[in-house]
Amino acid sequence: MNDPAARINLWPISIIAFFSVAIIGCTTFIVFCSRHPADLISPNYYEEEVRYQGQIDRVQHTRERATVASVAYDAPARQIRICIPTLPSRSKPAGTIELYRPSAMNLDRSLKLEVDPAGTQAIDAALLAPGLWKVRVTWTTDSREFFIDQKIVVPSKI
Repeated sequence: MNDPAARINLWPISIIAFFSVAIIGCTTFIVFCSRHPADLISPNYYEEEVRYQGQIDRVQHTRERATVASVAYDAPARQIRICIPTLPSRSKPAGTIELYRPSAMNLDRSLKLEVDPAGTQAIDAALLAPGLWKVRVTWTTDSREFFIDQKIVVPSKI
């Protein structure tokens, strides 16, 4: 009744089961990762990194000349207010405003910079999703480029 030849050895079955579970787990993880792509800042992230010296120059120009440039969130009006310096003798600033959402690339927006004579522009933030936004303003005045990058938090609607 206690014949050792009749007993089943569980070691080979355990080893095969362990490796089978490990392979199925790795395959499942690879399929999951391939169906959920990571959002980078932009599709051409590495190409933009090469041109970063121009960005450094724009930031330096802004520090030197445009000390009053600012981006702020006006909570009662639910607006983003952009203020850039303008001088009457100079040409009207031309540029872009990028609303960048770090957590969701598909919510990013790009707008044309259209400041009033005082150098301000208001953007309606009522349609923006609540949370952290980066506002990047790039403009050119008298063939000199400027740039500001400001984080704002849009609160949820109450």
